[in-house]
Amino acid sequence: MRLAILGLLLLTPWAVARGAEPEAANMRLLGHDGLQGRSAYQPTIHRQGDRWILYVGHHGGSQAEPKPLNPLTGQAEFNGTSILDVTDPASPRYLAHIPGEPGFDEDGGAQMVRVCDNRGLRNAANPAGFTMLRTQGNAGHQLFDVTDPAKPKLLASIPAGHTHKNWWECDTGIAFLVSGLRPPWRVRRMTQVFDLNDPAKPVHIRDFGLPGQQIRDGAAMQDAHAEHGTLPTELHGGISTGPQGNRIYFGYGTNAGGIVQIIDRAKLLEGPREPTDANLRAPEVGRLVMMPWVGAHTAYPLLGMPIADLAGMRAGRRGTSS
Repeated sequence: MRLAILGLLLLTPWAVARGAEPEAANMRLLGHDGLQGRSAYQPTIHRQGDRWILYVGHHGGSQAEPKPLNPLTGQAEFNGTSILDVTDPASPRYLAHIPGEPGFDEDGGAQMVRVCDNRGLRNAANPAGFTMLRTQGNAGHQLFDVTDPAKPKLLASIPAGHTHKNWWECDTGIAFLVSGLRPPWRVRRMTQVFDLNDPAKPVHIRDFGLPGQQIRDGAAMQDAHAEHGTLPTELHGGISTGPQGNRIYFGYGTNAGGIVQIIDRAKLLEGPREPTDANLRAPEVGRLVMMPWVGAHTAYPLLGMPIADLAGMRAGRRGTSS
C-alpha cells in the first residue's frame, strides 16, 4: 500500500514544491521525486529481489524545455524513462534516465513501460534477471536488460511507427504491441503480436486490427477509403487474461467512435495470419459499438465481480440454465 501511494503521488510533486498542503483522503504523502522536471505518464513498480523499482514513462518535452538536464550524466536529454529505487517510499533514489525520442508531448519521449521477471520467459539469457519493454516515442518499441536498474542495457528494437499502451504477459512472453504500420495498415494504431521469450530476439507472430483498418490487395493509400469505406477508429490498447482466461479486451477510439472488442486469445495466436477481413473477424467473441462521440479508452475486465442489479438473474450465468 505504501508503494502504491508513492506511485500515485510521484505524479504531483508540485503541491510539495509550492509549499501547499497536499489533499488526501485515507492516505498520506510519504515522499516524492521531481523526476528531473520531466512530465510523467505511465508508472510501473516492480519487485526486484529485496528492492522495489519504479519505472516511469515520460511524454516528450515541451517547447519551453525540450531536453531537461540529467544531473547523473550532466547532459541535456530528451524525455524517456526514469528509474528509481522506491524501497523506502519516504526517500526515493533516482537511479537512471534512459533518453527517449525527440518531439513534444505524445510525439516524443517514451510514454509506456512494462517490466517482467526473466524467470517467466523461456529463452531469456539470464533467467534470474529482469527485462523492461518500453515504447520508443513513435519510432517503435525497445527492450532493455534492467537486472541492474542503475545500468540499463539495450537488448533489441522493434520498428513500428506510432505506439501506445502495450500489454506483456510475463508468464508466457507474449506481447500485444500497439503499433502503426502505414502501409499496409490505414490507421496509426493497430496490434502487433510478438513472442518476447528471448528479449534480445523478438519474434513477430502476426498483425491484428478491425476489418477495414488494413489495405486489401495492395491498394494504394489514396484508394483505401474508396475500397473500405469509413475508416474504423484506431486502437488505444489491449488487456489480456492470458491462457487461462483466454480473452483479450481491446479498446478503440479514445474519445470518439468507441469500440470494445473481446477476442479469443487462442484463436488470435493460432489462427490464419493474413490480415483478410475474414481472418480478422475469426477470433472475435464480442463487440460493443458505441455512439460516434463516445470513446473506449481502456477495456479492463473485472472478472468475478458480482453486479448487484443482476444478482437475481439466472439466464446466462455460468453453470446454470434459463
